[in-house]
Amino acid sequence: MNLSVKEARFIKKVTLTDCQPSLNEFIAVAKYHAELEFSAEMKNVVRSNRKLLDRFLEEGRIIYGVTTGFGENVRFTIKPEEAEQLQKNIVRTHSVAVGEPLTEVQARAVMLQTILNAGQGHSGIQLETLELIRQMLNRNLIPWAPSEGSVGYLGVEGHLAMAYIGEGRIFEDGKPAPAAEVLKKNGLQPITLSYKEGLSMLNGTITVTALGLLALYEAITTMENAEIAGGLCYEALRGTTKALDPRIHAAKKHEEQANSADNLRRILKDSKIAEKYVDARVQDCYVMRSMAHIEGAAKKLVKEAYEVIVNEMHSISDNPEIFATSDDNGEALMCGNFDGSFVGSHADMIAMACAIMGNLVERSTDRMVNRNLNEGLPAFLVKNPGLNSGFMITQYTSAGLMNEVKHLAIPVTIDSIPTCANQEDPVSMAYYASRKAMQAVRKLQYMVAIEIYVALQAIDFLKPLEPSPANQKLRDYVRRTVPFVDNDRYLYPDIEFIFKQVQDCKFIDMMEDSIGEMKF
Repeated sequence: MNLSVKEARFIKKVTLTDCQPSLNEFIAVAKYHAELEFSAEMKNVVRSNRKLLDRFLEEGRIIYGVTTGFGENVRFTIKPEEAEQLQKNIVRTHSVAVGEPLTEVQARAVMLQTILNAGQGHSGIQLETLELIRQMLNRNLIPWAPSEGSVGYLGVEGHLAMAYIGEGRIFEDGKPAPAAEVLKKNGLQPITLSYKEGLSMLNGTITVTALGLLALYEAITTMENAEIAGGLCYEALRGTTKALDPRIHAAKKHEEQANSADNLRRILKDSKIAEKYVDARVQDCYVMRSMAHIEGAAKKLVKEAYEVIVNEMHSISDNPEIFATSDDNGEALMCGNFDGSFVGSHADMIAMACAIMGNLVERSTDRMVNRNLNEGLPAFLVKNPGLNSGFMITQYTSAGLMNEVKHLAIPVTIDSIPTCANQEDPVSMAYYASRKAMQAVRKLQYMVAIEIYVALQAIDFLKPLEPSPANQKLRDYVRRTVPFVDNDRYLYPDIEFIFKQVQDCKFIDMMEDSIGEMKF
């Protein structure tokens, strides 16, 4: 399984055909503003599916959410002439999420996933509706949508749909402005919802999957950055590279562990520090001796999440779904494809992976600053401890973040609170699983940045011994902005600089230039 996602930063245009893009293509549009286009094939599929729904309505078929009410209100029949009003009503009444709005990237991801979900041709949505969302993405017109209070669908999505119909708000110069005005300024017209369209844009795992994909992307790159931090820590603590012998890791049948050990061997290749201390101890503490094992276990969870969440991106999670039975006829099947258990449970796994890796990262950081454990380095890695606190409180920050990650790793998809007069029971609670996965990854990114910061300080105390050429290149790059800490100074800007390099994959690019592609 190839989990490389670094290509996403360089893709400039994505053309949808079957609405099953790669993770790289999804991230290219959602995060890096690649231009989005629809192929003629996709347009034809959407139009053909819409014609089937038109026929069903003309024939008076009973279809959930089209000629019936929603949820427990399914027992009420809606007249054909009221079908369009029904869709406006669902968007207005379901727009009740609260709290801080989705970020720009999060909202873009949800908009894109809305297109992917409906664009495969089983939702009966109008092409004009998807076209408006595409135009908004390409012009970066971002709806204002509160991000709290969802069990897996409906509320958050409703606020985005309100913008599409010109009744919500769209960010303009960083502030939410009336959607109709912003659309008009950009030469766009709000859509007039037709039957089923409001339901299709609110229903399903659209937002759960979108946020899950963002968390997945960041998790993959963060795990690789954590391995780079581990290689620096290995030198800082003068670990014996005998623990990375490929025979050891071949004996334990986990590919991810062997890959991590291989990455570490290549990172540490030709290290003068490693050469001197290879026989210094019979065996090291866990943070080095079991580093590849722990990193591999965390990566395995991310790999499994990749398979499931990308599958969900390629799936259709609407209800009802429309299927052709001939050139001019078909069926509308009521179903439970909106359920978020698959993607939610694996978003929970991403948070667990962050906790597993975070334990290693924080304990490594503590060991480097702790004079009782760091093999002779000064207390808190500063030349004049006492007068100077050095990296004492930097470790506190890592510990505080780790505490938060542990709580975020508690799975939420094991819980359920019934909704809609018990018509919807059980409920996956998958939305929060994806949200907290994103939070966990971001906190781990800060912890990794702190470990890199601390390890570089420790390595500089080992001069004249030099680190490996790969680590030397990274150290030289960081030291151009973050000098060695001789005496106490304001450390926050240093952490933020290194954190930005972690987020932007700068260290991964640099490391792979030196050692070749890192194995996941």
